[in-house]
Amino acid sequence: MPKPLVAIIGRPNVGKSMLFNKLTGQRSAIVEDTPGVTRDRIYGQCEWRGRTFDIMDTGGIEPGTDSEILKFMRRQAEIGIELADAIIMVVDVKVGMTAADSAVATILQKARKPVLLAVNKCDSTGGVNPDVYEFYGLGLGDPLEVSAVHGHGTGDLLDWCVDQFSEEDWQEEEEDVIKVAIVGKPNVGKSSLINQILGEERVIVSNMAGTTRDAIDSYFENQYGKYCFIDTAGMRRKSRVDDAVERYSNMRSVSAIERSDVCIVMIDATEGVTEQDTKIAGLVHEAGKAVIIAINKWDLVEKETNTMRDMEQKVRQDLSFMPYAQVMFLSALTGQRVDKLYEAINSASESNCMRITTGALNSVLADATARVQPPTDKGRRLKIYYMTQASVKPPHFVIFCNDARLFHFSYQRYLENQIRSVFGLAGTPIRITIRQKGDKEE
Repeated sequence: MPKPLVAIIGRPNVGKSMLFNKLTGQRSAIVEDTPGVTRDRIYGQCEWRGRTFDIMDTGGIEPGTDSEILKFMRRQAEIGIELADAIIMVVDVKVGMTAADSAVATILQKARKPVLLAVNKCDSTGGVNPDVYEFYGLGLGDPLEVSAVHGHGTGDLLDWCVDQFSEEDWQEEEEDVIKVAIVGKPNVGKSSLINQILGEERVIVSNMAGTTRDAIDSYFENQYGKYCFIDTAGMRRKSRVDDAVERYSNMRSVSAIERSDVCIVMIDATEGVTEQDTKIAGLVHEAGKAVIIAINKWDLVEKETNTMRDMEQKVRQDLSFMPYAQVMFLSALTGQRVDKLYEAINSASESNCMRITTGALNSVLADATARVQPPTDKGRRLKIYYMTQASVKPPHFVIFCNDARLFHFSYQRYLENQIRSVFGLAGTPIRITIRQKGDKEE
C-alpha cells in the first residue's frame, strides 16, 4: 500500500513550489517568479512527528484558458486532486482573493476530500494579518497563515497533514525500488515513454520542445519489480540555454542522473546519434550508472533487410566508450518492445551492484595472465600480485602490481574484458585502479 499523499493545489504563481521545497527540505521543484514554471506533478517526501508521507506539487490551475500548455497543466492538477488523500490549497495574501481562487475552491469542494486553505506570503510575525479574513469567502474553513519563504506556519500545516490519516494509512518505506532516470535531448519521447509505462497521462506530452522542466518521479510496480521512473527535462547544449528556467532544468537532469540506479539514454531513431546524445551518454558513463540505450520512434523508420543490425552498429560506433550498454529498439507511442525494458533494467541494476569475491577475481586474473603475458618495458616486466573489489555502483576493482607505469591501458582493457566474459556485468561500467607496491590500500 502506498504512503498517504497530500497535493498542493492553487492558481499560478501563489508560491506552491516554494512551499513544496520548504516542506520536503529539498529544492526539488524549480522556483522562479514567473507563472507556469511548474507544469507536471512533482513528488517528494515529508517527515513529521515520526511519520513519512508523500507530497505532490502541481502546476497552477488557470480556469477558462485557451493555452494548450495551461490546459495540460490544469489536467495534471486535476489528476493530482483525484490521486490525493488530502489537499492544501495555496492562495496569495498580497494579491487577495481572485476569481481564479474561487474557481479552484469550487473544484476542491466537489472533490469531497480534506482541504486546508494555506494563505501564503504572510511573512511578518505578530498578530493576524487582517487581509486573511477575506479568504473565508472561499468556503474552505479557517485559513492558515504561512510563509513559504521563512517557514512560518509550516509546523501547523504539517500537523494538519499528519492528523488526516489513521494508523492503517502509515506504511514502512520500501527499499527494493530501482530508480530509473530517463535522459536525452529535447523532444526525443521521454515523457511519452513514462506515460506508456504507467498507462496514464502522468506527464505532459507535447511536440513543443522543453515541455518538461522538472525531474519528475513516478512509482510503478509490476511482476518484474518495483521502480521509480524519473522523467527529466531535455538537455540542450549550453550555448543554446539562454533561459534561467531551462538552466535549472538542465541542473535537475544532471541531479536525476546522480540519484538514479539505472539510466535509459533515449535516442531518436529518425535522427540517429547526435553530438548532444554523445555528451548526455558521457555524463551517464562518468557518473558510473548502469545504462540502457533506447532507440525510440522505431515505428517511424522504414525497414529493410538488416536495418536494425546496421543501426545498432552505427550506435555502438558513435557511443564506443560504452560497449557494455544494451541497445533496445522501441516505440514509446505504440508501446512496441516497452515491456522488454523491465528485464533489461533489472539485469543492468544487478550488474551495477554485483560484488565478486577476491578468490574468484584472482582465479580469473591468473588465467588471464597465463594466456597473455603482462607487458615489459626496457627489460622490466609488469608483475601483478592480486586484485580485489573495492566497491559497487559501479563495480570498482583495485589491482596491485610492482610498477604502475608498466601497466599499459591496452592490458587494463584486456583484463576488463576477461572479467566481463566470466562474470557478465552487462549494462554497467567498470572502474579499475592500479596501485603499485608500497601504496597504502584505502
